[in-house]
Formats: sequence, C-alpha cells, structure tokens
Amino acid sequence: MMSSIKIQSWFLAARPKTLLAAVVPVMVGSSLAIYSGFFFLPYSIVALLCSILIQIGTNYTNDLYDYLKGSDTKERKGPLRVLSAGLISVQEMKRGIFIVFLITFLLGLYLVYSAGWVILIIGVISIIAGLAYTAGPFPLAYNGLGDVFVFLFFGVVGTMGTFYLHHQEFTLLSFIISLPVGALITNILVVNNFRDIEEDRTAGKKTLAVILGNTFSKIEFNLLIFISFIVPVLLFSYYNFSYWIFLPYLSLPVTILLIKMLNEYKGTELNKTLELTAKFSALYGLLFSIGIIL
Repeated sequence: MMSSIKIQSWFLAARPKTLLAAVVPVMVGSSLAIYSGFFFLPYSIVALLCSILIQIGTNYTNDLYDYLKGSDTKERKGPLRVLSAGLISVQEMKRGIFIVFLITFLLGLYLVYSAGWVILIIGVISIIAGLAYTAGPFPLAYNGLGDVFVFLFFGVVGTMGTFYLHHQEFTLLSFIISLPVGALITNILVVNNFRDIEEDRTAGKKTLAVILGNTFSKIEFNLLIFISFIVPVLLFSYYNFSYWIFLPYLSLPVTILLIKMLNEYKGTELNKTLELTAKFSALYGLLFSIGIIL
C-alpha cells in the first residue's frame, strides 16, 4: 500500500492545474460533432480519459528529464517538482510513466476498434510526442519546439481527432475550430517559459523565450490571443453559425487582465498569471463549445 504522502506526491507530479489543457480540445471537438449532426458520448469519454492520461504522462516525463538534465534547481520559481524534492525516485517515476502511457494505449484500443487505424496512428504519435517533449536525443522543449508541440497536439490534433472519432473525416471547419484551442493552451506554456527564462538559459534549455527573448514572448502571447478572438468572426462570416459563436467574447475582461499581468509581473508573481491563463483557456473553451452547439 502506498502511503498518503506518496499518493499526494504522484498527484502533485500530475500537475492537476494543467489538466484543463487536456479537457478543452475534447470538449470543443465534441461540440463540433454535435453541431455536425452525430455525437456518441462514449467516444468522447474515452478520448477525454486518454487526453488527460497523455497530459499526466507528459508531465511525469517532464519532471523526470528536467531533473536529470539539471533544469530543476533551488532557484526554480514554479511549483515544487517531486524528484528534485526527493518525494519520488527516478526508478519510481520511470515505472509511473510506463504505466500511464500503457493504460492510455489500452484505453485507446477501444477508439481504434470504433473509428479505425487513423486513431491508432494519432494515439501512438501523441504518446511518442509526449515522451519526446523532454526525453530522447532531441527533446522538443529544449530545442525551441515546445510551443509548436503544444499548439499541434493539444490544439489541432486533439480537437480534430475528437471530431474524427464521430464523423470519420478531417474537415477545414474542424481545423479552424482547433486554432483557438491550440492558441490559448500554447499561451500557458508561453507564460511558463517567460517566467523561467533565466533558469532555462542557465540550464541550457532553449525555449523560444530563451532564444528570442522576453519581448518576443509578449508578442507571441498577444498574437495567440488575437487568433483566438478572430476565429469566431470567421465562423460567423463564412459558416452557418449563429450570433452565439461570439460567446467567447464574454471572456475579454480576463484577456485584458492577463496582458496587464504579463507586462507587470515578475518572478513568482507570474505563477498567478500562469494559473489564470490555464483557467482562461478553459473558460474560452467552454463558451466556444456552447456557442458552436447553439
């Protein structure tokens, strides 16, 4: 039996506040499936479980390899990391990563059986990408590709893949609808890397923030927000969506606050910005999903 401290450590390593990023693409992709005329709830439930598990497995992998590469130091501004704190050993984390991704694969077999081999390819690539984010000979997060990874897999692939489960097709509409999802989830990483720029530079972790600087990170953050708010206009103008598609505009006050926080906050203060950015992506995703269905 695991002690309560060990269970809490695994829960902490899963970074529950980041798991909203795994929910939004499935939620938005499912809403488009409903709008398009066919929706089967079990598909979305299993897809959601797989998405959350991939996020947890990726978080575990990040914790392990950031520790092994020396990126987690006493100067870290972000939340506690369990390996550097000695709460979980390297071998325990390796076993945990294997178990999480194995369960993900086994659950995904139901979706493969239901929707075909395309889902198998998507699932396997997603698991490999989750590992390659910080592991392997060319870790994405250490070579300026973290933002691209998050945009593609937690935005485009997650949203379009969920829609594909129900309709067995990839459409331009599902791609367009995936853009705000990817943009706002990527902004969570943008804030994270903006906060950690000095520590990452010292550790040799070449994030986009390290390579291109603070000013670029602020521009990227604002550009991704702009993308998220221009998409409802495109959907209203070129597709048959009602005025409800503008529901995400109710979150504009949060957007203004986030931009202000990114410009004014420093160091550990940015943890508040990071948390609000994650909540904002979920709020936008919820309003967007309702707007799509209505």
